[in-house]
Amino acid sequence: MHSSLLQRTLLATALLASTAVALAASPALSTVAERSGFKQTGRYDEVIALCDAFQQAFPQAVRCFSFGTTPEGRPMKALAISTSGALDAKTARARGLPVVLAQGGIHAGEIDGKDAGFWLARDLLQGKTGKGVLDKTVLLFVPVFNVDGHENFRAWNRPNQRGPEQMGFRVTAQRYNLNRDYAKADSAEMQAMLGLINQWDPLAMLDLHVTDGAKFQHDISITGEPTNSGDEGLREAGNALKDGIIARLATQGSTPVGFYPSFVEDDNPASGFVHGVSTPRFSNGYFPLRNRIGILVETHSWRTYPERVRSTYNTVLGALELTAANGTRWLQLARDADERAAKLGGQSIPIDYKATEKVRTIDFLGYAYTRTPSEISGGTMTRYDETTPQVWKIPLRDEIVPATTIVAPKGGYLVPQPYAVAVAKQLLVHGIGFRVLTTPLRDENAQAFVADAVQFSPTSVEGHQRVNLTGTWTPQVANIASGGLFVPIAQANARLLVNILEPTAGDSMAAWGAFNNAFERKEYMEGYVAEEQARLMLAKDPALKAEFERKLRDEPDFARSPAARLDFFYRRHSAWDPGTNRYPVLRTETAY
Repeated sequence: MHSSLLQRTLLATALLASTAVALAASPALSTVAERSGFKQTGRYDEVIALCDAFQQAFPQAVRCFSFGTTPEGRPMKALAISTSGALDAKTARARGLPVVLAQGGIHAGEIDGKDAGFWLARDLLQGKTGKGVLDKTVLLFVPVFNVDGHENFRAWNRPNQRGPEQMGFRVTAQRYNLNRDYAKADSAEMQAMLGLINQWDPLAMLDLHVTDGAKFQHDISITGEPTNSGDEGLREAGNALKDGIIARLATQGSTPVGFYPSFVEDDNPASGFVHGVSTPRFSNGYFPLRNRIGILVETHSWRTYPERVRSTYNTVLGALELTAANGTRWLQLARDADERAAKLGGQSIPIDYKATEKVRTIDFLGYAYTRTPSEISGGTMTRYDETTPQVWKIPLRDEIVPATTIVAPKGGYLVPQPYAVAVAKQLLVHGIGFRVLTTPLRDENAQAFVADAVQFSPTSVEGHQRVNLTGTWTPQVANIASGGLFVPIAQANARLLVNILEPTAGDSMAAWGAFNNAFERKEYMEGYVAEEQARLMLAKDPALKAEFERKLRDEPDFARSPAARLDFFYRRHSAWDPGTNRYPVLRTETAY
């Protein structure tokens, strides 16, 4: 056996032995994973039973509660864990205690977080590790977010993963991928989670995953924001938490990386990596828009299940220790970020980010591999040799800059009454404030967005037909009837608001297709009518005639297209529908 494989086997053996000793002391609080030597993971009835058992065993330090119900009728369970006595959101807030949300099983086949979280909770409460951290923090532990997906339980639900023997499935019973649902919040599960977040306002969130991808030696990646995005002042806390977790893991036998290890070219290690900032459909892209820290934890799928659970355990423990030590300052940084966000009206706000072309070469711990033609696929395939560790020298682009920015309105947004219910529902689920207008409002200095290019997605994405819009905000008088909404920019969630209501933001309501009706042609002028009207228009308007002749001369594609030529006149005729390609939500420079 090669030395690296031997070391990993010895580590797993030692882990199982130490766990067996712990189980002898508290069998009622152990998991199926532990009792099976981490060959198996339990079903959801175990989560319900353990949640109650922890509260019964530690009534002064644990509160078990349900925060939602899934479409298949299962309770969504959470545990509030703290030896401070702050077991509800109001008390935690009153005492200034930082809340750390550990979210397991958003992809229910990637279930390391569930088993690591129960194991860590028991060790913390029994004083075996992390002494004192629960006096200074509250651990809000959601063992399984995607509960119905967890019970879609079988072998091979994760074909690119070593263990456990059976596991849940990636998506919900309604086939939502919850880690694409944070911003749009379609699913009942996400709406329940956002309710939990609005109530508890966690300072930091750990989203506990397992990667897909290539075979290499690194066992875990830790990424998160705000480290390159969001409020600049809060980046101090984001970087300290991310870097602190990585540093602790490196002393505990792990080989962590600080970027998500997905190749630029699929299945080609030589192509290297590009770091980025996730959009708010993802957990770690969403929390920074609320001026909070989102950490994405990805254990490596080809490490054994006991190894992955242990590294997840260490990650959550490290986050709690760092938060206990720095929580007072980090909470102040978050509050300061909230105040700055409430003053973002009229300022530039990035709505997406990109890596620059700056490249550095890194040493990455991989394995020897070959890339050869395959008689199976007919393409070039990579074959890894896990008995031969190898240091890959490969490119990494990780300098992050804003890709697109918008200037936020000074006042906020105006939502006409016909769209008020749909927009209000979305704002409420995210905890964004607004006011329902009780009398009509006329705004002489509003702005409307008119799209000059509309590109609908040719395929469905998460049950939506997404749309990519380009266009400009132009002055328009707004007349908003009573029942419409005013949504102020002056609030702590201003960044999140912009990402939901700016039509060009990648995870906005508009981008997810909520207003597609506005970008569809609803009325037409028959060709023979357009022909007749065009002749009349040309005879009456010399300037129009000159513009038409110029386009015929200078734009060959226009000149060759009968439809484009007739459309030229229809768009300038009084019959043209002024609502076409007009986004229904308006911006205002005035605070009402």
